[in-house]
Amino acid sequence: MKLILTADVDNLGAPGDLVEVKDGYGRNFLLPRGLAIQATRGAQKQVDGIRRAQDARKVRDLDHANELKQAIEGLAAVSLTVKTADSGKLFGSVTTTDVASAIKAAGGPVVDKRSIELPKSHIKATGKHGISVHLHPDVVAKFNLEVAAN
Repeated sequence: MKLILTADVDNLGAPGDLVEVKDGYGRNFLLPRGLAIQATRGAQKQVDGIRRAQDARKVRDLDHANELKQAIEGLAAVSLTVKTADSGKLFGSVTTTDVASAIKAAGGPVVDKRSIELPKSHIKATGKHGISVHLHPDVVAKFNLEVAAN
């Protein structure tokens, strides 16, 4: 069975790769979990879209990582407005996706949400929180995120 991967799969390939796997593995594991799509003529356009999105998020080298670090740390204010209770506790929590959106909204570069590290698994209170972004094994950008009540 020929499939096109839509996500990283250990010991198989990266997104956009055309792979040939056994029928059962493809039907019972890869396709139901959304890790792959059937290899058809129209799927090639989807592969190109996946690769373009991946290249936009990808850090090319150490110099590029340092440029992104300067851009992130040079942002004046990264803030996020959320709904809160009277006590200042959030309804829900702030996730890495929210932080990536806040960086982009503040005029920063597009950052992959998987490279963002929160102080805890989720932010559940208003105030300033230290966030780190792992851009490269040797480069980590740090900034403060202001979580404000709506």
